[in-house]
Parts: sequence; C-alpha cells; structure tokens
Amino acid sequence: MVERVTLYRAPTTAADADAIATWLRERVDADVTVRDRFLDRHADDDLAEAFARARVLDPYERETGNEMLGIVRYEERAIDHPERAGGVIYDGQQVQRALGARLPTDERSLDHLHVPLLDRVLGTWGDHDKRWHKRVNVLGQPALLSVPGLFEAPAKPEAYYQEQQRHAMLSGDAPPREVLENQVDGEFLVEDDPRTTDVINGYVLQAIEYLATGSAFCDDERCRLHNAHRQPSVIEAQLRDPAFCETHAERYG
Repeated sequence: MVERVTLYRAPTTAADADAIATWLRERVDADVTVRDRFLDRHADDDLAEAFARARVLDPYERETGNEMLGIVRYEERAIDHPERAGGVIYDGQQVQRALGARLPTDERSLDHLHVPLLDRVLGTWGDHDKRWHKRVNVLGQPALLSVPGLFEAPAKPEAYYQEQQRHAMLSGDAPPREVLENQVDGEFLVEDDPRTTDVINGYVLQAIEYLATGSAFCDDERCRLHNAHRQPSVIEAQLRDPAFCETHAERYG
C-alpha cells in the first residue's frame, strides 16, 4: 500500500507539481507532498556521468552512453542550468536506477513513492521492433515522469505527418514544429500547453496504481489509467468525461 507520495518540481516546464498534489489528495489515501527539483536536491559528483551513460546514441542501437569529457560537461551544465538542455533521449530505466540510488536510504521503501517530474526525454528499448521508443512515464520506484515526453512520445494525428511530408516534398526540408502545430487541425498537446498539468495528473496516478497493485493501465480508452499511444487518445483518456471507468471510479472518482 502506498502511504506517502512525494512529487518533485520541474521548474523549466509547464507542469505545476503543487496543483497535481492537490488533485491527488482528493483521490488517494496517502500523504502527498511536494519538494523542489530532484536533481537540485540529490545531485552528486557522479550524476552527470550517469546521465552520459544513459544517452541514447542511435534510435536503432541498444547500446547507450558516451562518456567523453565534452558530453559529461554538457550533462553537468544540464543539471545546473536545465533551461539550456534539450535534444537528447535517455534510457529511462538507467535514469531510474541512477536516481533511485540517490534516494535517502530511509525513504526507499515501496510504501513511499517518489515521482520526479523531469525536463528530460526518456525512452525504453523495444525488443519487438529493435528500436527506442519515447515514453511519458517510467513506472517503479522512483516513478519518472517526462514532461517533454508528453508532447513527443504519443503519436500525433495522421494529418500532422501528412503535412510534414507535403512540406518536405515542396521545400526539401522538414518544417519547424511550430509551423505544423499552427497548420494542422486535430487534438494534440504542444510544448508549454496549458493543459499539461491536468494531463499529467493521470500519469502520476498510473504510477501510484502500479506500485499499489502491480498493474498501472486500464483497457478502457476513456479512463485516466489507460496507456494511450496516440495524442488524440491521450486527450480522450485524460481530458474528457468520464474521468474513470466504472472500476477505477470506485477507487479514485
């Protein structure tokens, strides 16, 4: 049983950890608290190297990591100045292990869930298709939630990719993301979307459900515990009524 949930802020993102905590307190029987950024609280001299080892080097290569001095220096700057970082995918499970090892010893039990909101893009390796996949969350202890992953991991509407291809055929290069977002009709989230916090509520609840029951996801596409793989499905699960299927409404509604 999860008795405590600690959220960690991601100040460079649109996610409001305090608002998420308020939402959770109305739905879970646990003590929910908020702390400042995880990497500010628990960074040590070796954390930059841990991030360097977790770097995805090629979307189709399982091996990760580049510990050249310049890369480690970049990771040091990214820890100290997260607003200057970006464009890198990290092995979410490696990052999870690295952050878990830096939790205080007396806070590692499974009845105290830690949820760092991160400004990093996380991925997991797919054995079925031999490639990396961006993820919104990596469940377990700690449960990692990638805020940029919310915009990048779930596939966008088909019209988005059609417009991308059309522009490339006409101009010979890919259009800026902002251009596509303004031209394409459809339901999808964008960077700094005002709906970010509301959507993340459901993903944090998935982390709690996983630690409490061993199962995080719901088959009902209208439920906040549904593991949506496309942006329109994320909108449907996280922002549309009803918030939960009948089973999970009894627990969280």
